Amino acid sequence: MNVLISGGCKNGKSYYAQKLARDMAQQQGKPLYYIATMIPRDEEDRARIRRHLAERDGWGFETLEQPVHLTALLEDPSVDRSGVFLLDSVTAIMENEMFQRVETEGASLKGNAGTTIVFDETAPSRVAAEMETFAKATGNTVFVSDGIYGDMGEYSRSTEDYRKALAGADRTLAKACDRVIEITYGMEEIWK
Repeated sequence: MNVLISGGCKNGKSYYAQKLARDMAQQQGKPLYYIATMIPRDEEDRARIRRHLAERDGWGFETLEQPVHLTALLEDPSVDRSGVFLLDSVTAIMENEMFQRVETEGASLKGNAGTTIVFDETAPSRVAAEMETFAKATGNTVFVSDGIYGDMGEYSRSTEDYRKALAGADRTLAKACDRVIEITYGMEEIWK
């Protein structure tokens, strides 16, 4: 069963998804994989990763680091495609694909090598297609996404492009998934 879990940031989606994936793997007697997509950029990101690792400790997850090109996992001979997968998160993998950070020569203001962000306009449709392909190929993936496209306000063009891309990926996943669940303040709303 493929499941899309969405909702606001820091509403308990990851923990909910971890429990759901673990239960699915236990019920089916299948391997349990956690697809880690975040590329840590600061201490807050590293703290979130440490917290998620601590939450998963002892649950039986094998972590697969895959911040870009999700479907590459389908070609990895060490990964059992019939296993249960938890992808956390669609939000991070879309960011990683759309806004690629490239190290540049030279020094920044602090004397370190600089970073240039390259916008990939082909990423939104490619990432959505890869998510759909992965869902169909595995049949047992829990996808976690942030519903940031519903936020009100005025944003830069690149932020709006990102929000639209994420909304598009979530729509694609909602069609490809058997269940769609929204988590708000730790409470679930089943939409499909």
